[in-house]
Amino acid sequence: MSEPDRIIRLKTVLARTGLSRSTIYRKITEGTFPAQIKISINGAGWRESDVNRWIADPVEWRTEHH
Repeated sequence: MSEPDRIIRLKTVLARTGLSRSTIYRKITEGTFPAQIKISINGAGWRESDVNRWIADPVEWRTEHH
C-alpha cells in the first residue's frame, strides 16, 4: 500500500526547489510548475508527488503530464 500524498505549503516548496516565490508563480502561469490546490478558504498547497516529479525532471515537466 502506497503512502498517501501529502499537501505541502509554499515555504516547503521554496526550500525544496530553490526557486523564489515569484518564479514559482510565473512558472505556474506558464504551465511549467505544478499548480496549487485549494485546501481551505484561505489556504492552498501543492501535492508533494507533483513537486517531487518536477524536482526529478524540471525541464520535461508540463501540466499535461497529469
